[in-house]
Amino acid sequence: MGVASGPEVLFSRERIRERVAQMGRQIDLDYAGESIVLVGVLKGAAIFLADLARSISVDNTFDFVAVSSYGKGQRTSGAVKLIKDLDQPIEGKHVILVEDILDTGLTLGFLRSLFEQHQPKSLRIAALLDKPSRRVEKIEADYVGFTIPNQFVIGYGMDFAERYRNLPDICLMPSCRPQAPAE
Repeated sequence: MGVASGPEVLFSRERIRERVAQMGRQIDLDYAGESIVLVGVLKGAAIFLADLARSISVDNTFDFVAVSSYGKGQRTSGAVKLIKDLDQPIEGKHVILVEDILDTGLTLGFLRSLFEQHQPKSLRIAALLDKPSRRVEKIEADYVGFTIPNQFVIGYGMDFAERYRNLPDICLMPSCRPQAPAE
């Protein structure tokens, strides 16, 4: 009837805030005088997109897409399917695809190909976390918050079976979870 200790913090909320602000400043420099569309990949990137949008001073709007590749476990199925498409056209616009974690690259590769068909003026990728050791598809982010080893992370929008998204820090998934009391 043990209870696991809390998850180990990989990046504190303060460190995340500082890094997202730096990313916002770089986007401001790259798009000075332009308008951009931030496209968040639901659900994991929602919190990151909100903080990133607030750290950008150039004119920006945002939209969301939803894809599925994980289900309820820690491993990707490998097949990516679009669940929710864009609400607004992106043709001729500067688009930044905002993702919580660049892992295998399958999701972002799928979305990049899909978005390029809509002929945006430019298409870049902002990933809060980059896990290059797991890359299957050749894809790199233009803006990266942190590079991490092959560890399963939760918090700041990232989940395990839809739980832990509300943690304010990015944490390592605990190897043992709380157990129900014995009856």
